[in-house]
Amino acid sequence: MACTSPALREAQETVAQVDSLWLAGKAYTDSASLAQAYKTLKHGQYFHADEYAHACYHYGKLLRAKENPAAAMECFINATHSRTRDYHILGRVYNNIGDICHIAGEYALSYEMFERSANEFLKDGDTLSYYYCLNDMAFELAVHGKKDSALHLLTNIERNCQDEDVLSRHIETKAAAYEAVHQYDSAIYYAKGIVANGFSDPTAFVICAQAYSHIGCKDSAVLYAEKVCATSKKLSDLNNALYILTNDDDSRDNIAIRQTSADRADIQKLLEIRQGKLSQAVLLLQQDIHQKPNIKWLVAVCLTIGIIGLCLLAYVIKKRKQHQLLSQKTNDLEKATSLVQEKYNKLNDRYQTHCRQLEKQIIQKCTLLRNGHNLKTELSWTDYEQMSAIADKHFNLLASKLRSKHSLKEKEVRLCVLTLIGMSRADIADTLPYAVNSVGKLKDETAKKLGTTGKNLHDFLLKMAVEG
Repeated sequence: MACTSPALREAQETVAQVDSLWLAGKAYTDSASLAQAYKTLKHGQYFHADEYAHACYHYGKLLRAKENPAAAMECFINATHSRTRDYHILGRVYNNIGDICHIAGEYALSYEMFERSANEFLKDGDTLSYYYCLNDMAFELAVHGKKDSALHLLTNIERNCQDEDVLSRHIETKAAAYEAVHQYDSAIYYAKGIVANGFSDPTAFVICAQAYSHIGCKDSAVLYAEKVCATSKKLSDLNNALYILTNDDDSRDNIAIRQTSADRADIQKLLEIRQGKLSQAVLLLQQDIHQKPNIKWLVAVCLTIGIIGLCLLAYVIKKRKQHQLLSQKTNDLEKATSLVQEKYNKLNDRYQTHCRQLEKQIIQKCTLLRNGHNLKTELSWTDYEQMSAIADKHFNLLASKLRSKHSLKEKEVRLCVLTLIGMSRADIADTLPYAVNSVGKLKDETAKKLGTTGKNLHDFLLKMAVEG
């Protein structure tokens, strides 16, 4: 791999931290760590596509904030080629690309990027972001003078979206659409509607200022231009506002007008510098869109696939021959296994029959002993060794099996014999001898040592006697 595991882990941790801060609405300030994470993940992008796409997005945003749109565009383009399935981050990436194109004045290209962004958000199921993108698309159509197309998109938002901020933005887009086709009364109506709802929106102020200036209402134009200067930091907004203040404000003296004109000249210089950077960014995007596929890479892939195919063919032929031999051996083994299984089944049937017969004999003997009148004599109860030998004889070595359990005491072995015979609690107490009210406790303790319960002790002992 192109990067070491520690470096890769550190890059992944950095991206995870940036994501966490981003979701919390906070900014990540360590630009050096983010830049290193971006470079590290770029080498391993085929194995870590999602992390790489996130690194591209966050580093691109950081570069945009530092007024480096060309480098930011490169990051965003790399994110689109990352093969990530994180549709939300792709939607964000395309939205940023659309913003850069819009600021550069490339409205058709910006519309295309916002459309891609909308499609990615739709794949992700994020309908709110989808409607924001629809509004962005409509705004690009509006400033391009395509009012009817813009209004058609805005109708979709009106019918299906309930979010107040989206609806306010869509009114702003309507105002821009009417202003672009010189329907200034309608533009003012919609722009002032936004302001009337309590939104201090610089774009609405710009639309009002320009519309009033075009229809000759200089006082209103100046009023809204001053609001633009007070609320907006966008160079394009300030440039438009200062133009109106320079040409429409009759209340100013020559010195104030010259100062305003000088301020506007400074802003225009900044706009020219920014436009140069934006043009480089847009050029990178256009080159990426129109880039022809690398035929050499395709040929190399085809040759590689062909060589691998020939190797696989030779391997398959060799394995087929081996498989034929293996199949013959397998058939022979299956026949042998079948014979063994048949013998096993016969032996198992004989064993099961023997067990059933033995169980029947033991049950019969237990019944005779239980119904007899002199159990202690028949079992030689007073002689433990002799009693164990009789139990072994009648119950298939049960006493020996129990005595092999070294944890069982003599009293517990005797209890097991009486329990197997089926003696009642009172009879067991009389035979041991033992207190009647303590027999149950002794029975539970003995059963626990054998790995069963007092309730199931009889069946457990019968199975032990039969099966061993």
